[in-house]
Amino acid sequence: MKIAVLILAAGSASRMGEAKQLLPYKNTTLLGHAIFQAGKANIASVYCLIGANAEVIKKEIKQDVQFIYNPEWKKGLGHSIATGVNELEKKRYDSILIMLADQPAINTAYLNVLINTALKNPDSCVASGYGDKLGVPAIFPQLFYRELGKLSGDVGARYILNSGMENLIVLNTKNKIEDIDTPEDYKRLLKKINLFLNT
Repeated sequence: MKIAVLILAAGSASRMGEAKQLLPYKNTTLLGHAIFQAGKANIASVYCLIGANAEVIKKEIKQDVQFIYNPEWKKGLGHSIATGVNELEKKRYDSILIMLADQPAINTAYLNVLINTALKNPDSCVASGYGDKLGVPAIFPQLFYRELGKLSGDVGARYILNSGMENLIVLNTKNKIEDIDTPEDYKRLLKKINLFLNT
């Protein structure tokens, strides 16, 4: 079973005020950390969907990752997902694991739990559950490519996952979902790291 990882990093991060994909995190960046964690997982290939700040990101990221460029990234998250999925569909992957560049608590161990669950249930979506909502990281088999490929605007994969769909398996994220969207979010993240290093 061939699984590709699609890391979404096309937005302009307007609430952050700068390219949050390249904010320092540990010994790399937020995006670099996501690529590193995905690269160690049991998958076929890692792709990164970029748009805003594309040239800067490609220059800064030195890891083994294949970039997919969405020139119409301003059309929203849904359009970026559709662009990435439509491109990967041509490469005949059995499933696509969609994840974000700004969820630093997501690690290889958790990604492998998602992947191993998908391997045992190849016709089901495997989603991350937090609170009463479902979201990414999530694995979508080929059965859902067409629906993902029709997304537009800011309607993301969560719309599909929370639509009462069948063939769905939900995993407990155990507090791993923490999006870094604002300067305050980033400050809290750095504070957590410092507390961890000093204990």
